[in-house]
Amino acid sequence: MLKEFADLIVYEWFGISSNTTFGEALDFFFYDTMKIFLLLVTIIFVVAVIRSYFPPEKAKKLLSNKREYVGNFLAALLGIVTPFCSCSAVPLFIGFLESGLPLGVTFSFLISAPTVNEVALVMLWGLFGWKIALIYVSTGVSIAFFSGIVIGKLKLENQVEEYVYQIKMGENEISEPTLQERIGYAKDYTIDILKRVWPYVLVGIGIGAWIHGYAPIDFIVKYAGPDNPFAVIIAVLIAIPLYSNAAGTIPIVQALVEKGMPLGTALAFMMAVVAISTPEMIILRKVIKPKLIAIFTGIVSVSIIIIGYLFNIIL
Repeated sequence: MLKEFADLIVYEWFGISSNTTFGEALDFFFYDTMKIFLLLVTIIFVVAVIRSYFPPEKAKKLLSNKREYVGNFLAALLGIVTPFCSCSAVPLFIGFLESGLPLGVTFSFLISAPTVNEVALVMLWGLFGWKIALIYVSTGVSIAFFSGIVIGKLKLENQVEEYVYQIKMGENEISEPTLQERIGYAKDYTIDILKRVWPYVLVGIGIGAWIHGYAPIDFIVKYAGPDNPFAVIIAVLIAIPLYSNAAGTIPIVQALVEKGMPLGTALAFMMAVVAISTPEMIILRKVIKPKLIAIFTGIVSVSIIIIGYLFNIIL
């Protein structure tokens, strides 16, 4: 139905021929915009209701006194229902450190929160189907889990700024909201996320529409196609200095895949953009030292590269 409505807008109301590159690009833009926003409203609302059961205080209590591997796994899962971008996740990460949670566990959360979240899930589901979305979520949680374990084993607590461990977080009383309050929270949260994310969505879809209609296939395939054995590595290296969130990156990924870029290469690019962005590193520098930032970036980059190649082999 949405596709027919997009066709009606572009080809009937605007009078643009379906045989033109501009018409195809504009049709792509309208269809993906309607589909993504419809899915975003629905799934973010549902996830927000679930998230209301896991406020920061309860998350800290849930992760406290857990054995190392269990704590890493729970922290990676909690990242799915917490802030949708890296810069939003960092303050909660700092709070976890200040409350005494193990360093490796906090990093499992920090990696998972921006990479595997409701926005990424809904957009991947809408654009690539539930199987790809499920594989992406599984690999994102795996990267967060194993990277956190490695960082924990390296005993890098001395690479955290001293003042962080000197702050003692107080215990806040955890109140249980009513169902009506949870629904009200979910409504407000959905509106807030949409206000923050809509420019990224439109820009991402716009770039994706341009790639879909105008980017030369030969150029894309030459540098990032299946015949280039270094395509995944190049994609990750290009992504590290950039910043966006999943909302702005996934439509671009879709268009690149349609032009011939292997899915694993495209998803590795997206994961690197949202998980190890430059603004995140700048904020993290306030609480951890350069050596730990370099180790964190290196471990996550290598993990994403491995996952990218595995995606390309499997898919």
